Amino acid sequence: MRIVRAARVLTGRRGEVIADGEVLIDGGRIVSVGPRGSAGEAGEVGEVLELPEHTVLPGLIDAHVHLGFDAQVDPVTRRSPESERHLLLRMAENARKLVSAGVTTARDLGARDFLDLALRDAIEEGLAVGPHIVAATRPITITGGHCWYMGGEADDEAGVRRVARENLRAGADCLKVMASGGLMTPGAPPSWVPQYTTEQLRAVVEEAATRGKGVAAHAHAHAAIRSSLEAGVATIEHCTFFTPSGHRYDAKLAELIAAAGTYVCPTVHGAFERIRAAHGQEMLDAWLHGISSMREAGVRQIAGTDCGFAAGGVANPADLYVGGLEVFAMAGYGNAEIIELATVLAADACGVGEVTGSLDPGKRADLIAVAGNPLERLADLRDLALVLVSGRSVGQTGVDTVTASVG
Repeated sequence: MRIVRAARVLTGRRGEVIADGEVLIDGGRIVSVGPRGSAGEAGEVGEVLELPEHTVLPGLIDAHVHLGFDAQVDPVTRRSPESERHLLLRMAENARKLVSAGVTTARDLGARDFLDLALRDAIEEGLAVGPHIVAATRPITITGGHCWYMGGEADDEAGVRRVARENLRAGADCLKVMASGGLMTPGAPPSWVPQYTTEQLRAVVEEAATRGKGVAAHAHAHAAIRSSLEAGVATIEHCTFFTPSGHRYDAKLAELIAAAGTYVCPTVHGAFERIRAAHGQEMLDAWLHGISSMREAGVRQIAGTDCGFAAGGVANPADLYVGGLEVFAMAGYGNAEIIELATVLAADACGVGEVTGSLDPGKRADLIAVAGNPLERLADLRDLALVLVSGRSVGQTGVDTVTASVG
C-alpha cells in the first residue's frame, strides 16, 4: 500500500476539497481519502509520496475520442490506405498521448475492424500504455452514411439490430449510432440531415440494454437530437442544433434534454481557437453560444474532445484535452464545474461511474497530481506530476514522437 499526500485533494464532486489531504492506495484500488494522517503513517502502510504545493484529483475522462480515425478512404475499394497493423500502432500512440494529458479513461466512439477492442485489452493486460478504454467499435450508420467505412452500415430496423448485436458480441462496451449525417465523410448526408427514425434509434437502445450497455448518438440536426432523446440514448454527441445555414439553438429542445437528464457531450476541444482563426468566427461563436445556453438551461454536459480528426486542415490531436476544458470556461463554466464534468459526470455518462470518476474508497486508483491549483487556474492541469491508471504510474511527460494523431 502507499499514500499520496498533497496540499489539496479534490474528490471530483463540485465543492469537495480536502486541504492537506491524502489518498491511500492498495494495488489498483483506493482504500481511503481524507486529511493528512487519516490513513496511518509510513511504517504502517508502506510508501508515502509527498507532493507539497500540488493538487490530487481524479483522472480526467475524455468521453469522445477516435484513436484510429481514417482521414482518407478510397470510395471505390471502400478501404483506408492505412493497414490494420499500422492503424493499431497509431491508436496505441494516441492512447499514450491521452495519458500524457492526464486522461485515465477514454470512450472511443468509432473504430474499424474492432481494433479498439484489441487496444483496450492490451492496455488492461499491460502490453500498452494508455487510459482505460470504453469501446463502441463500429458506428451504426446508413449505407454510404457518415463514417460508413468503419463497417457498421445498416438501413432498416433489422439491419441496425444486426450490427448492434455483432458489435456487442465482439465485446463492445457501448454502442454508437449516427443519428444525423456529418461533414467529415464525402458523399454522406450533411450534418443537418437525420439518418434514422426514432423507432430505428430505439431499436439500437433496446439492443444495448439487453447487455446493460448505453448508446451514444451522433446528432447535429434538430430532428436527430429530438429522436435521440425520445429513443432514450445515454448521451447526445455534438448536439449543435445544426441547419443548412449554421447553428440555430433551440431553447425548447434544450429544456426537454435537461428535463430528461440526458447527458450531452458537445465535443469541445483544444483546436477550437485554431479552427476559429482559420475558418471564421461566426460559426464557432454560435456553437459556443449553444454550449453556454445549454448550461443555463440545466443540460448536463460532459467533457469529450472528438480528438483524432482534422477539420479544414486543422488537426485535433489526442493530447489537447485541457484546451477543451478551457473552451467550457469560455462558455461560462466555473473551474469547479469543469472538473466535475470532466470526472464525475463524464464517468456516469460513460457507464463507469461505479468504478471511476471520483476519489472514493473502493474505486479504481485512477488519479492525477498537478502542480498548483486547478480550481484557480485550469492551465495547472497541464503541469502533471503523477498519473495513475488503476494504481500503475503511467506518466509520459516529455516523451514525444513524430506520428500524427490523424491518419
